[in-house]
Amino acid sequence: MPDLALEAAARAEGCRVVCGVDEAGRGPWAGPVVAGAVVLDAARLPDTLAAGLDDSKKLKPAVRAELFKALAAVARIGVGIASVEEIDSHNILAATLLAMGRAVADLGAPLPDLALVDGNRPPDLGCAVRTVVKGDGLSLSIAAASIVAKETRDRMMAELDLRHPGYGWARNAGYGTAEHKNALARLGVTEAHRKSFAPIRKMLSPDP
Repeated sequence: MPDLALEAAARAEGCRVVCGVDEAGRGPWAGPVVAGAVVLDAARLPDTLAAGLDDSKKLKPAVRAELFKALAAVARIGVGIASVEEIDSHNILAATLLAMGRAVADLGAPLPDLALVDGNRPPDLGCAVRTVVKGDGLSLSIAAASIVAKETRDRMMAELDLRHPGYGWARNAGYGTAEHKNALARLGVTEAHRKSFAPIRKMLSPDP
């Protein structure tokens, strides 16, 4: 289970403000990629909330929504979004790093002294960065950021589902599920699809 050991070690090194950063939505065929940045205050963090924080993928939607609501009351939260157009023009990795930078900027002042970032690719955040592989299972700040990113993106995909009914995005979040594949065959590609992704690109430019 994640804890605050990495954050405490960073503060012992002189970092006063430490945030966790994570993303949601690198793999889907549709919709934006979203990053979350969270600064936790150990003195304000309820034990019950700390005990519930975990990698967002391990949490049931109802639990994740409650944690997201609880975090908003006790943490500094930033959200960054990279659009489908940016994904298609830059590539998904570059767009993800861009969203992470926007999430940290969205925290406002003072910016963190250190960002603990899930993964092994350091984004340019305007502060020191420490990458942590599988960090959402190690750091409470990164776990909180993963919940913010996932919950924010899922809500965006539910709104896109209303604009583009039939693809099941409120359920599959734009991932390439059977439901999504079947809808693409029936309804075609929308402006919310990532046209640089192979399955969508193939539909738009089928082999002769």
